[in-house]
Amino acid sequence: MSSELMEALKQLAREKNIDEVEMLDRLEHTLAQTYRKTLDLENEARVEIDRESGRIRVFELVPVGGTEEEPVYEERDITPSDISRFAALAAKQVITQAIREAERDQIFQEYADRIGDSITGTVQQSDSRYTLIKIREGVEALLPPSEQPPNERYDHNMRLKALIIDVRKSSGNEPSIVVSRTHPNLLKRLFELEVPEIYDGIVEIKSVAREPGMRSKIAVASREPGLDPVGACVGPKGSRVRMVVAELKGERIDVIPWSDDPATFVGNALSPAKVSTVLVDEDTHTATVIVPDDQLSLAIGKEGQNARLAAKLTGWRIDIKSVTQAQESGLAVPAAGHAAEPTDGRCAHVTEDGIRCRNQALPGSRYCRIHSGEDES
Repeated sequence: MSSELMEALKQLAREKNIDEVEMLDRLEHTLAQTYRKTLDLENEARVEIDRESGRIRVFELVPVGGTEEEPVYEERDITPSDISRFAALAAKQVITQAIREAERDQIFQEYADRIGDSITGTVQQSDSRYTLIKIREGVEALLPPSEQPPNERYDHNMRLKALIIDVRKSSGNEPSIVVSRTHPNLLKRLFELEVPEIYDGIVEIKSVAREPGMRSKIAVASREPGLDPVGACVGPKGSRVRMVVAELKGERIDVIPWSDDPATFVGNALSPAKVSTVLVDEDTHTATVIVPDDQLSLAIGKEGQNARLAAKLTGWRIDIKSVTQAQESGLAVPAAGHAAEPTDGRCAHVTEDGIRCRNQALPGSRYCRIHSGEDES
């Protein structure tokens, strides 16, 4: 090889972020194997490439003594006259392989640093074993069945978002990117994309509880006084939360205000049910929640889902009782018509369906501007 070719190899190594020394070492090793086979040598061969001139020399390693464990060799120069032809073929092979491995390493490093981030891709293949998602040209991610919500089906070229949960190298040294559509943190990333206040850190998602494909609850808090975190996440006419629901194929999402007071937080978490009172036992980390008789089934939810998600969201064990059940158990219950006062700053108005208004209450009032007339009732 000429000095110009050597310089071209070094330049290519720099551009492709390939270790120059390792590439030339590999080229020497490949040429040694090639020449041993081509020249039909009985002994091992060694190839030496001058790092400046590019000159190639081939040596046969002839044993002349020593022990089986530590043999002594004599190097005989057997450099053939047509060495450049073999060198060019070997160099092409080594460089192609080195570039491919460098690209694999770059992909691995890039996505290994992004575990916990969301990606957007298109479905390339989907069957009972796995779903393959193309992130970009030459980069694909694996969505295993265990990370797929039960209500979702994936069509070819469908665009979807997923959360990177693992990046590893397969047996062929190919980077394997594993993503999830069921992980609770996917919900966080989706809200970050839709709610500027979350992305900017003004609104914080304090906790998430999720039953993928069915229903989720997120607890949010504002770092800016006067800003309604629930309203920010829901958006004008529900536009922001609706985008997240659409991405999750109709998964229902409850956005509730977080509170550092356990009783308030547990009461909020059981939304949309109205709560009369919450009694907390710090020793057993249990919250006993008393609700009006007509709110019991709503508080528990279908197959216990609302109560189960509230317990996951708050980290408290929740025991729900109706007013009648509580009275029969001897628990102190607020008088009828006197539910526990909301302490989260939101309007206290609740619809006939048990859904609480998401607006902020007016200063000195329990209600927002729309429902302020209820202060007089």
